[in-house]
Amino acid sequence: MNPVWRIYLHDQHAVIENNHVLHFGDIAIELSDTQNKTIMTDLSHRGLIQFSGDDAKNFLQSQLSCDILEVSEEIAQYGSYCTPKGRVLASFLLWQKKQDVLMQLPANLVAATIKRLSPYILRSKVQLTDMSNTWIRIGIAGPNASTLATELSRSANNSDQIIDVTHTKEINLFHVAHNRMELITSIENAPAVWERLSQNAKPVGTACWDWLDIQSGIPVILPETQEAFLPQMINLDAIGGVSFKKGCYPGQEIVARTRYLGKLKRRMFLVHLATTETIKAGDALYSADMADQPCGNIVNIAPSPCGGHDALAVIQQNSADISNIHWQSLQGPILEIKSLPYTLPA
Repeated sequence: MNPVWRIYLHDQHAVIENNHVLHFGDIAIELSDTQNKTIMTDLSHRGLIQFSGDDAKNFLQSQLSCDILEVSEEIAQYGSYCTPKGRVLASFLLWQKKQDVLMQLPANLVAATIKRLSPYILRSKVQLTDMSNTWIRIGIAGPNASTLATELSRSANNSDQIIDVTHTKEINLFHVAHNRMELITSIENAPAVWERLSQNAKPVGTACWDWLDIQSGIPVILPETQEAFLPQMINLDAIGGVSFKKGCYPGQEIVARTRYLGKLKRRMFLVHLATTETIKAGDALYSADMADQPCGNIVNIAPSPCGGHDALAVIQQNSADISNIHWQSLQGPILEIKSLPYTLPA
C-alpha cells in the first residue's frame, strides 16, 4: 500500500492490517450495506504489473491463457498465467493504457510473478515494473455506482458482456459488472476522488469487495491455491479468461486437451457455509462418495451479510450432484450450493 495513501485512509478512520482495509468502524454493518446501498472501498490489496516496450503484447500472448489481441484501451479481460502442466499460478485482470499493458492481481503475487516471467523476456523489448504503489485503486458498487462513474468519466457503460474501460486525464474506469466499477487514479488525485465519491457512497472494508467478486463468480488465485487448478476448473473459460484459438503458451496443450479430448471432472461453484469457524482459501472439501479423499477445495472466502460465509469452491462435479459436500471432514459443516451468475460451457 502506498504509504501516503495509508496515512490518508487512516485519517478517514480506516482500520488497516497487512495492506487490507479491514473496515471503517463496523464490518457487519458494512457487509449489510453492500447488499443494497452504494459503497466504495480501497483496493490496495490488489497489485499492478506494467508491461512496457515494443514487444510487450507479443510477449504476453506467448505467456498467458487469454488472447492479448482482444485487449485494448477500451476493453479489459480476465486471464491466467499457468505452469507447463496447465496449473494456474495467477489469475488477473488485464488492460491497455496507451502502449503499455497493465495486469492486476493479488499484491502478494506481484514479486513472484515478475520473477517467474522475467527469464522468458530474453532479447524481447519488454520491461516489467511493479506499479502497485504508483496507482490508487478504488472500487464502487451499488445502485448509484453507474451514476457516480458517469459523473467522473463522462461516459456510460456500453455492455454488460464486456469489461468496458474509460480513460480520462485523471482516471481509468472499469465497468467490471452491472453497477460495479473500479477506478484507478494517481496518488495526487486520489484524495479528491475519494472525497467526491464519499458524498454519495459509504466507505467499506475490502472483505465487502471480495464478497461481491464471489457473488459474481470471479476467482482470485492466492498463494494458498497456486498450482491447484486448471483454468477451466475455476471457470475462467466462462468469463473470457481462456482462448482456444490463439497459439502456444505455458500449459496450453493440457488446457486444450481438457477441452477437446478429456472430461472436466471439477468445476467452481458458488457456495454458502453456515458456520462462524475460520475458513481459508485452499481448505479441503469432502463428500461421502469420495470416502477419505478430498473432493475439492475452497478458492475464495468472505463473510456473508446473512451470517456465515460465502465462497467459491472447486468441487468434483459428480460429488456435487449426488452427495453433500462438507468442509474439512465428513463431519464438518455442509456447503449449500447456489447459482452462479453465468452459464458454464458444455
